Amino acid sequence: MVSPGGGTTSLTLPETPATGLTAAAVAERVALGRTNATSPRTSRTVGEIVRANVFTVFNALLVTLFVLVLTTGRWQNGLFVGVVVVNAAIGVVQELRAKRTLDRLAVVNAPRARVVRDGAEQELPVADVVLDDLLVLAAGDQVPADGVVRQSGGLAVDESLLTGEAEAVVKQPGDAVWAGAIVVAGHGRAQTTAVGEDSYAARLSTEARRFATTYSELVAGTNRLLRWIALTLVVVGPLVLWSQFRTAENTDWRHAVTGTVAAMVGMIPEGLVLLTTLAFVVATVTLARRQVLVQELPAVEGLARVDVVCLDKTGTLTHGDVRFDRLVPLDAANRTAAEAALGLVAAADGSNATARALAAAFPSPDGGPVQTVPFSSARKWSAVRTADAVTWVLGAPEMVLPVTVDPAQATARSRADELAAEGHRVLLLARSTAAPGVDGEGEPLLPGGLAPVTLVLLAERVRADAGEVLGYFTAQGVALKVISGDNPRTVGVVAAAVGVPGVSSADAVDARTLPEDPDALADAMEAGSVFGRVTPHQKRAMVRALQRRGHVVAMTGDGVNDALALKDADIGVAMGNGSPATRAVAQLVLLDSRFAHLPQAVAEGRRVIANIERAANLFLVKNVYSLVLALMTVVAVSAYPLEPIQLTLISTVTIGIPGFFLALGPNGRRYVPGFLSRVLRFSVPTGLIIGAGAYAGYAVSRRLVPEAGVAGARTTATFVVLIVAFWTLVVLARPLHPWKVALIATLVGITVAVVAIPALGQEIVLLQVSPQAVLTAAAIGALGAALVDVSSRVFSATPASSRTRSAPAR
Repeated sequence: MVSPGGGTTSLTLPETPATGLTAAAVAERVALGRTNATSPRTSRTVGEIVRANVFTVFNALLVTLFVLVLTTGRWQNGLFVGVVVVNAAIGVVQELRAKRTLDRLAVVNAPRARVVRDGAEQELPVADVVLDDLLVLAAGDQVPADGVVRQSGGLAVDESLLTGEAEAVVKQPGDAVWAGAIVVAGHGRAQTTAVGEDSYAARLSTEARRFATTYSELVAGTNRLLRWIALTLVVVGPLVLWSQFRTAENTDWRHAVTGTVAAMVGMIPEGLVLLTTLAFVVATVTLARRQVLVQELPAVEGLARVDVVCLDKTGTLTHGDVRFDRLVPLDAANRTAAEAALGLVAAADGSNATARALAAAFPSPDGGPVQTVPFSSARKWSAVRTADAVTWVLGAPEMVLPVTVDPAQATARSRADELAAEGHRVLLLARSTAAPGVDGEGEPLLPGGLAPVTLVLLAERVRADAGEVLGYFTAQGVALKVISGDNPRTVGVVAAAVGVPGVSSADAVDARTLPEDPDALADAMEAGSVFGRVTPHQKRAMVRALQRRGHVVAMTGDGVNDALALKDADIGVAMGNGSPATRAVAQLVLLDSRFAHLPQAVAEGRRVIANIERAANLFLVKNVYSLVLALMTVVAVSAYPLEPIQLTLISTVTIGIPGFFLALGPNGRRYVPGFLSRVLRFSVPTGLIIGAGAYAGYAVSRRLVPEAGVAGARTTATFVVLIVAFWTLVVLARPLHPWKVALIATLVGITVAVVAIPALGQEIVLLQVSPQAVLTAAAIGALGAALVDVSSRVFSATPASSRTRSAPAR
């Protein structure tokens, strides 16, 4: 088989009978491994989790430094390795817990396929499809494996997820279909020809997601920081090693090794990656408990950056289940025939919600149609031709009668518009003696001479929570765009009813009047809020137009006509009761289809991005002041001002523990772009102040109390760093809610206890506490704390407006 993209491919293969495979044939193929077992993963494997948390470059460096410390005989200086063990254990345990939760939900949400076996249709997991199975395909399905069409009732598929080609392809018996393609119209059966890893989509590593995963500013910024830090270690490390062996303050090689290790440990951000991953994982588990399945972890953060939400009306603002309301006859003489025709249309194309609603009200008459044109969301009509040479067309009034040529057609259009303006969902049933035609590309054409027979009114129920959810987004400064394939007036009435700001039923835009030029379309999208008669490809173009203007776009939907737009949106949100294709391409799935969960998901995203920024500030401040101390040490050719164990104490009480709680605590701050630049604006000046203060404390102590030696000077430097670092923690924790005050007070108490207890302060942390050390550190620390407070206000002021836009790297 050739890959898609070069046109429709016809295949000749041994044909599976219409009754499908037998149980014995299925068992034979399973035994040979010819199954479709390539389910999408929502999480890493256990092995990948362990490797990602344990076998890292920084962990390897810390373990190497630990071994060097052991050679010096001062074991307590190697306690920093406990950070490696704790970080790895927390990361592995938390991610494994998240994996169990996500995998369990993924099973509930897993795609399923319909096949014919032993003469009966049955539904089974996609992974259980075997080679030569006879697939049953209908609109809204995603093709689970490569195959060849055996039966086609107007079957049309969209292969753009695989090929990039925008137009749907009509499939006839003998044509190839490909895993990942979406059935947009009609129905049919296909025999599988390649399954599992042999399918075209598997070779592209898709399942409808062969393009880049969700962009994460946090991950990108953190990775950039790690690269800079790694480069710094490579450059500064040898210089520090040289200075420690050259200085007279280190009396033997053990002291030189200890000083070098302290400098290197201080510049390693041992917990930053853990906290970033942990925040994502915890948010994902939290949302899972609220029936929101996160299919890509960075999507949690992406929600925080969203400033435009595009909403499909049906299934999002309204319940997806439409029901028949009433008929409005236009030709009373044909009422009985119209009811029979509605039953015939519904029975011929039962794969969409409208057909199912009509089937419940109008039983199918005896005898099937001689020709069927299934419904397509692009053309918005379907048709059947009966044995008595009459064609019945059902669809949107303005699509069935795009131009009125007689009074009856004009009356039908006028009455349909009146009903749509009242908020009804209106379809038109018309008849003709002519048969439907086809254009040069095989697309169906309306028959000529259509006579309107009746208007069909369908009822939709507005979601009770829709108004509240839209009110939340409006209050948060998020723009709302209602995009629907229905009549613009109907969409406008619903949008106004649920509270889309500044919208009335008359404000809805007919998408057929929209320009195709991307810039002109972007202007129209900025100006309007409600759009009707939107085709699937227009939805996709609308999303891209908004992104061209720098917006971060979330798209919600439940139907096959939403799949392409969901794939291209920065964040695709699918309803749990939506089509398999829609759920496959979305980053988030609302499993219980409750739109009300979306604000909770956005709040989680904002909590994650704001809290990780706080934690990143803490870690980077330590890296900066450690670098400052290392450079001062090199320039002055002196001993490094801190022991490794003293850095371990400082890191634990001012960074590790508080960073963990701050990363997981509540935070309602809106998203502000520029994570990395903002972190640097705070961390660099703060780190410079702490580093300069620590070295000043060390130098002053060496000069004023020379008899205290290097150990006494290091004690002073440790106290200076603790004082200023705790105040830095206070600055980052603002506003100081009671739980934050309690956290900081507890950590200060722990620090005082360690210093005050000789067995801990002197024997373990290697402190030599004296009045001179305390007074000197208090004076320098107070000045440093004041400078940090001023610096934070001058260099890292948050922009006044929290409603901002950010274009992700795509």
